[in-house]
Amino acid sequence: MVYIGIDLGATNIAVGVVSEDGKILYQKEAPTKAERQWQPVVRDMAAISMSALSEAGYDLDDLKAVGMGVPGICVDGAIPFCTNLGWHDVPIERAFREYIDKPLFVDNDATVAGLAEAVSGVSASVSNSVFLTLGTGVGGGIILNKKPYSGSHGVGSELGHMTILADGEMCTCGKRGCLERYASATAMIRMGIEAMREHPQSELFTLTEGDPSRMTAKIVIDAAKAGDSAAREIFDIYIKYLSLGINTVISFIDPEMIVLGGGVSRAGAFLLDAVRNELPKYIFFRTMPYASVELARLGNEAGIIGAAMLGRD
Repeated sequence: MVYIGIDLGATNIAVGVVSEDGKILYQKEAPTKAERQWQPVVRDMAAISMSALSEAGYDLDDLKAVGMGVPGICVDGAIPFCTNLGWHDVPIERAFREYIDKPLFVDNDATVAGLAEAVSGVSASVSNSVFLTLGTGVGGGIILNKKPYSGSHGVGSELGHMTILADGEMCTCGKRGCLERYASATAMIRMGIEAMREHPQSELFTLTEGDPSRMTAKIVIDAAKAGDSAAREIFDIYIKYLSLGINTVISFIDPEMIVLGGGVSRAGAFLLDAVRNELPKYIFFRTMPYASVELARLGNEAGIIGAAMLGRD
């Protein structure tokens, strides 16, 4: 038997045919065209899935289940809201099964990425792990006893919206001081633009040619690596808040491993070493073992693999 994993993003729909042990056998993708209503997007997801299944040499009799990772939450077969797509109260299970009448499992995209790492990635050797995706925002995936945990109401893994600083920066969610306002790529860009304007002699100004629209998290990190003092200050602030967030996760969940993914994690050892050096400052039980911090391994494949694995059990 095989599984289909669907990674639904605001830009692309990525679909893969996945084996029992979490290997992608065949995949394809198409543009989401997110400006449309949800109905044609669901239709396209089903059509791409059937096409991928056929092109991989399988049919519906070979398909055990379909899994879907979405940039939102799913409760009782419906998506209450999916901000990046403008979806509200979408009956995703009923609508999708009009096209493919197989069991459908839907969860948050960061949660399924965490599940993928737990099945065939860096956290496959442990039972309990927490995945943090450091991108435009900060997403979370909690894996307990090798199974995703999203809480009683489907929002238990929204770790990017932990309050990390009372009365801090306004977040897009409407609260202030959320982790993602300090530990996302967007946060690094915001701080980079501020520093560029304050320090026109900095590497940040040189690399962007003084144009704020050219600022990226990679530019900040590259400048910090090169020893630019303004960029290094931003990076140190970023690491402080990321480590504070990780410490909060460790205090409440006590996982065996914290996995860092998303665009910022491409900084590799530069990021990882900094977090590993900073985190011990905030750990409460200093004489006890605590979660190791590792980099995700599966990259863009994690969304497909994790989505497919939602239906494995």
